Amino acid sequence: MAEQSKKPNIFQRLARFTKEVRSELKKVIWPSKNQVINNTIIVLITCLILGGIIWILDFILGQVYTLVFV
Repeated sequence: MAEQSKKPNIFQRLARFTKEVRSELKKVIWPSKNQVINNTIIVLITCLILGGIIWILDFILGQVYTLVFV
């Protein structure tokens, strides 16, 4: 009879997973505080600009709609 490979139990798999996660996190290059602040500011400004563009286009197209259909 062929031997079936024994599957590790849940605790062994969890321990291996945790060990692998810790190993991968040691490889991560974390950004500095200044990089995080700069990137956050860039994202917020970009969101505000795009939100403003969408708001303006919505307003203009709404006015065109009322002129044409009302």
